[in-house]
Amino acid sequence: MPTGAKLMAAASFAVVGWVLANFYAMNMPDATAAGPIREVAALVGALTGWQVMGPSVGKGYIEAAGAGIKTSVVLAVVALFLLALSEMLDNSVKMRYDGAMDAIMDVFQTMAQRSEALLSLGVAGTILFGGIVGGLLTENAGRRWK
Repeated sequence: MPTGAKLMAAASFAVVGWVLANFYAMNMPDATAAGPIREVAALVGALTGWQVMGPSVGKGYIEAAGAGIKTSVVLAVVALFLLALSEMLDNSVKMRYDGAMDAIMDVFQTMAQRSEALLSLGVAGTILFGGIVGGLLTENAGRRWK
């Protein structure tokens, strides 16, 4: 059921996803183009905000901050998975895999390789600070728009 808190969660975590992708793109290797990573991360942020943070409203501000951090971590993992999946699909069209299992395993290998950029200060700070702010905004919206 749509609520004001879920709408605020979707909007705030879309912004968190956009900022997270900007910091992540700065840490990507020069050989790879960022492509539509920012837009995809914003969309994933809106969906995870709606699905993960939205139902966590109404338990208090401390719990909302924790749920916001959880939502940011889910956002980062899902966006990283989609980036690796996109790269795997590009490679599979170019016939670079021997079979389906090689392609599936390459998704997780690519996720492991690309996760090094998540350890930068900008990305980790966005996950932590953006998650807390998004959680608090969502909790506040839930209390105001009942």
